[in-house]
Amino acid sequence: MQLFNQIITDINAIIWHNYVLFTLLGTGVVLTFWSGFSQYRALTHGWRVLRGHYDDPDAPGAINHFQALSTALSATVGLGNIGGVALAVSLGGPGAIFWMWVVGLFGMATKLTEVTLSMLHRNTDDPDNPHGGPMWVAKNGLPLVHPKLAGPGKVLASVFCVCLLISTLIGGNMFQAWNVGEITQTYFGIPSIASGIVLSIVVGIVIIGGIKRIGAATGRLVPVMVTMYMMAGTYVLAVNVQLIPEMFMLIFRSAFSTSEAGGAFIGGTVGYAFMFGMKRALFSNEAGEGSSPMAHSAAKTSEPVREGIVAGLEPFIDTLVVCTFTALVILTTGIWNRPVDVAFSERPQMVETATPGSWSIPEMPAPHAKGIDWVNGQAVYSIVSGDLNPQSDNTLHRINGLVEMRDDVPFITWGSIQSEAQPTLDSNGVFLAYVGATLTAKAFDTVSPGLGKWLITLSVWMFAISTIISWAYYGEQGVVYLIGERAVTGYKLIYCLLIAVATLGLIKTDAQLDNITGIGTGVMILANLPILWLGSRQAITAYKEYVQRLKNGELGPGHTPPSLEDLVSGKDVK
Repeated sequence: MQLFNQIITDINAIIWHNYVLFTLLGTGVVLTFWSGFSQYRALTHGWRVLRGHYDDPDAPGAINHFQALSTALSATVGLGNIGGVALAVSLGGPGAIFWMWVVGLFGMATKLTEVTLSMLHRNTDDPDNPHGGPMWVAKNGLPLVHPKLAGPGKVLASVFCVCLLISTLIGGNMFQAWNVGEITQTYFGIPSIASGIVLSIVVGIVIIGGIKRIGAATGRLVPVMVTMYMMAGTYVLAVNVQLIPEMFMLIFRSAFSTSEAGGAFIGGTVGYAFMFGMKRALFSNEAGEGSSPMAHSAAKTSEPVREGIVAGLEPFIDTLVVCTFTALVILTTGIWNRPVDVAFSERPQMVETATPGSWSIPEMPAPHAKGIDWVNGQAVYSIVSGDLNPQSDNTLHRINGLVEMRDDVPFITWGSIQSEAQPTLDSNGVFLAYVGATLTAKAFDTVSPGLGKWLITLSVWMFAISTIISWAYYGEQGVVYLIGERAVTGYKLIYCLLIAVATLGLIKTDAQLDNITGIGTGVMILANLPILWLGSRQAITAYKEYVQRLKNGELGPGHTPPSLEDLVSGKDVK
């Protein structure tokens, strides 16, 4: 397992090289200026389109604008907002949140462009079941840029679909299921695999019905889950309202200077804050990844740009609103830099392992503490001082441990760290490894004991279900393009099976979780960026023409907005 984790780490170092991050951010910046700050149109005209003013039942497509956005948001507003933000703070520090905002702001232009591009080239041979996404852009759109791009376009389309399936199975599926199993087991003692089995059955029932059933489910689920989560977040922030200005200052300060270590946080450089903020924001809002265009391509509209403008709202809702709520909850409660959860009765000494330069803590009985019930497989860590750590710009490192029950007696078996000189324990105790969504839940618990247990567990289930069913549709589009409709049933069975596999307990730490999800997101971005850049002129030209017609009054609303019930259910376009 250690070799596997090292391989995954090395792959991430290539995929998430700083050049890739700067290219992604630069893409958003270029498209922002090129489109004339299209964020403005998304935040104004986009809401009217979303409300149903422009819905047309005679246009090609399967679902209305609201359901298309809900389906795309159900894939983005999910555990990335609960667990992903927690990962960004715990690994990159408060400054990571600032870079999440930056990515979210410029990501609005990126998302608008890539969705518009996919709408221009979607396949509507079956008007009630259209197909779209970067693979169709590469196949149908790139030859329009230059005839010689026809062959390379088909290759790019296939590469994108392969990368899409990797990301679907890892980030869109297994990451979500793992978090569900982890938090349910932590709070209720229910074996993780049991949650995985239930989750796979629920998802299977929904995805069998196709995009119309998915759109109907997400149209109802997304507004409820977002409202519930943000109401609870508002309560927590109201309790700690006096700390909010200080936390905003901490976020801005940490974005441009090294974050100091404290408690459970070992510190973080500007570079690491930037990297983790970028990675988690991209995993959360998926701008530049090429995923949500597949959901938006199912929208009923004869105006491709109109759906692109609606899509521009996604990063705003996802990153600038929901992620900020989660970040402030974590920061104001202090859970991210808390003191040790369980103190050592006697501080142990580090010893050298059989490998020269490798140091560990000898196996030890787990220390006792009131309110701590050790369970087999519980992940823990402590903090040691050794060689310089480039992540934190100090000498602090995490050393991970795992609890093993032997005749009802808990023992901790420790991993190792590399250091030329003998490292020393910096913390006088053990930190429980609250990974991803569990850390966010603990933040809620600090304000009102039990709030995180029930709220976050319920939110994680709802967010995971909505995300998994949306990503099931994305992966299905890749399968349809590569193999055809005949392979969809087999794909859905494998997809549901992997939900259960993800809950078998193979992932133990937040670093492992970050590495695995990073690969899924990274490969799609690398495949989608060439398609986006090559076709972006088509999208920007279409966008400017649409805006001009809008200014000239040529695109007035088709009808008065429908009732909210008709909008959510999609009856306004039936």
